[in-house]
Amino acid sequence: MSEEPTAVRPDQRAGAGATVSSVRAVAPPPAREGVAARARLGEPADRPGAVSLTDRSLTRGGRPWFPVMGEYHFSRDRADRWEEELLAMKAGGVGVVATYLIWSVHEERRGRLRWDGDRDVRRFLALAARHGLLVVLRVGPWVHGEARHGGFPDWVQALDVRHRTNDPRYQDLVRSWFAAVAGQVGDFLRTDATPDAPVVGVQADNELYDDPEHLAWLRAAAEEAGLVAPLWTATAWGGARLPEDLLPIYAGYPDGFWAEADDGWPDFGRTHFSFSTVRDDLTVGADLRTSAAVARPQDERFPWVTCELGAGMVPAYHRRPLVDPEDVAALALVKLGSGSAWQGYYLFHGGTQVVGETGSLQESQATGYPNDLPALDYDYGAPVGAHGQLREHYHLLRQQHLFLESAGASLLGAAVVLAPPAEGAPRWAYRGTPRGGHVVLAHHQPAAEPLPDLPGVQLRVELEDGDVVLPSRPVTLRSGVCAVWPVRQPMGGLAAVSGTVQPVTEVATADGPVVVVAATRGVPVELVLEGVAPDEVTGARVVSSEGGRTAVAVDGAPGPDRVVRAAGTTVVVLDPRTAARTWRGEVGGVDTVLVWDEGLLLDRGRLRLRTSRPEQRLLACPPLARPGPGAVPLGAGPGVFSAYAVRGPEPLAEEPTVTVLREATAPAPRRTGGPAGRASAPRSEDLAGAALVRVDLPAVDVLADGPGDDTGDRLLLTLDWVGDVATASVDGVVVADQFWHGRPWDVPVEPGQREVVVTALPLDPATPVFLDPRVRPGGSEPVLEVRSARLVRSRLVDAAS
Repeated sequence: MSEEPTAVRPDQRAGAGATVSSVRAVAPPPAREGVAARARLGEPADRPGAVSLTDRSLTRGGRPWFPVMGEYHFSRDRADRWEEELLAMKAGGVGVVATYLIWSVHEERRGRLRWDGDRDVRRFLALAARHGLLVVLRVGPWVHGEARHGGFPDWVQALDVRHRTNDPRYQDLVRSWFAAVAGQVGDFLRTDATPDAPVVGVQADNELYDDPEHLAWLRAAAEEAGLVAPLWTATAWGGARLPEDLLPIYAGYPDGFWAEADDGWPDFGRTHFSFSTVRDDLTVGADLRTSAAVARPQDERFPWVTCELGAGMVPAYHRRPLVDPEDVAALALVKLGSGSAWQGYYLFHGGTQVVGETGSLQESQATGYPNDLPALDYDYGAPVGAHGQLREHYHLLRQQHLFLESAGASLLGAAVVLAPPAEGAPRWAYRGTPRGGHVVLAHHQPAAEPLPDLPGVQLRVELEDGDVVLPSRPVTLRSGVCAVWPVRQPMGGLAAVSGTVQPVTEVATADGPVVVVAATRGVPVELVLEGVAPDEVTGARVVSSEGGRTAVAVDGAPGPDRVVRAAGTTVVVLDPRTAARTWRGEVGGVDTVLVWDEGLLLDRGRLRLRTSRPEQRLLACPPLARPGPGAVPLGAGPGVFSAYAVRGPEPLAEEPTVTVLREATAPAPRRTGGPAGRASAPRSEDLAGAALVRVDLPAVDVLADGPGDDTGDRLLLTLDWVGDVATASVDGVVVADQFWHGRPWDVPVEPGQREVVVTALPLDPATPVFLDPRVRPGGSEPVLEVRSARLVRSRLVDAAS
């Protein structure tokens, strides 16, 4: 399925200072039959929409299927928000939701099982099913997930048993837990009678490296309890030894809180920004291991499935990474180009640690871990934040997922060829066949070690009937540039297109197909159109026409009004930012492309927009047939789009005010703890020296209810501050906390609340904690400052039905 890189040949020089990086396309090997049967995975082929797999891909209904999975822990969010958050994930291109069932959340006291309120997994699964989302249940019994005792209740942890082994005493405990889970989720499991049920996968335990017999027993015990699923998975990173009947799933993080405070950017981070067919990462969770990880031969019997591509990172006290949105998008693209057959993100939606009868249930040194985690904050810097915030990587990833909607199946049937990984060479791969495919380019590393601009770059793919060279002339590849370029791929009504643009999506209209593509930053827009005569092209400058191939250059700034028409197909060339604000879905029964800046929900033909601005513009192609009261038609917009004015909440008449009630007297004492001797979080007694800051909130008129059954307005207080650790309280109850790591702090507030009290400790520059050098304060004096407070009100508006 993959090929070693070919060398850059000296005769491929493209002028002074320029070198063509070249790969030769190869045919993919035939898929091996019987993979699912041998591993006892997959559904009967005659079941409608059967989920199964080959050695190359997952399949659905007998056809290649490229899943996109996002992790969202239902019990770490409010049940009244689940529906909107699931719809936001779906609009972001997620089709499979992974979620933990954390034993300690549901049976904190032995024999007292709770499935109510935010613990109601049945309600969560019913909502997923209602909106066409599939689900993978990570049932443990040990889950990690930065939970206390890895999700074991205290009473389980305290028992004199050999945990996570085939000790019969432990097995009895697990059987009881699995039976309880099965009793809740049974109606949502796929059987001959319920072929459309949402649960397609179950994961056994988590990060268990050296006991395949126990993992095999866990699957058998879960099935005996009534848990059935087409796919049974186990985490394979760290050189894990797995039984033959569990699908290995992999991870890749740009940084990790589990590294040491003095590590800088960890070596494992670098590996995930270079194309490679190596699936394993030996370092994920390595701080909890009792023995060193050992690399094992790669299991090529199964497709490359990822479940934890790091879509952010939670800060521990001793190490507080700052992961940028572009890091997340680049890492995902590298895995896509390297051969991933399933993009799975951890976390896609952030959360809040559960507070139970015994306190907050987070990982801590006090419970035997090397790390102290915040008592509440599990936002993770995820694409969708703990309170529904949509971050830039949500949009960047959605653009990739739109591409996978149309091209995923062709990628699964392709071979992967890696470009030469030489110093100063562009980082790219070709995923295709000798007839055509896609160039995947990722010239990005995080800010700790950014890649330099690379002059004189051209990429050559050697196909069976000639070479494709992109771009036609050498260019300087800018640091941070990531893209997917088509190589002889169909687009709309065009038989084959190559070019320096990234396919985004396409839609049928009364005037013919409309194809949306994105320009690549710093690279001229070029298209090679096959089977198109020069006089059939408008909106672009014809550069050459030979052998049935017409090469055109698209001059001028890309954007919604940059339109090329060729042989009945319209190509819209967007700038990168607008491309990342592009959506596609069914509105009123019509497949529609939308351009919108903020949040968007598509619910069985209904379009709703979440906005925090008084007025902004929505673009749609084709036009909305039945605009709602929240989208006022403005007539023709740029290019092929129709425009609509969307009215949101008015600006707040007042901003919050910040009052220092008590100055901090001293930072927390420096302490170390846990088995690794890492810096420890401040204790409760240290708060005697903390500052007290009152944030007074203005009176805000809110809509209690939104359109239909929506939840209406949301309020979020954003604090720009610098210090060590802080908590936020409303009416004496702590509602949020943060280990400061350089990003603003979002604190949830409810309508009618007028005051938030912040308790904060200064940052001692000498404390042995890692902070990104871009934000770490200089000097030797303790630092604490609440710089500003901003209250953001967002509203759902009904845009179309």
